[in-house]
Amino acid sequence: QVQLVESGGGLVQLGGSLRLSCAASGGIFRLSTMGWYRQAPGKQRELVAGTTSDGSTNYADSVKGRFTISRDNAKNTVYLQMNSLKPEDTAVYYCQAEIFSRLGYVYNYWGQGTQVTVSS
Repeated sequence: QVQLVESGGGLVQLGGSLRLSCAASGGIFRLSTMGWYRQAPGKQRELVAGTTSDGSTNYADSVKGRFTISRDNAKNTVYLQMNSLKPEDTAVYYCQAEIFSRLGYVYNYWGQGTQVTVSS
């Protein structure tokens, strides 16, 4: 059974930094795209950053220049380095991964979410 386990969230002051990690485990044949989403209270879940298996990345306009997504394919892990954090970055952050099975099917998985709170 595939699991995505996130870590690294917490409380940080305005302008601070946090690094989120998400490790995938269990029955993985091949990882495809991985990404980070966030959902603030009363708002829809939105894409923060994504990365493909070949290392291409994309970012929401609101985090460009401040956040960096990276992945370690050997460890089936994706990271999100968040710098210059703002109160509007406060949200629950979710890891997402598309995973190929040995039969070639693609499945989408989500982590349990980790809270990031930025105080002013």
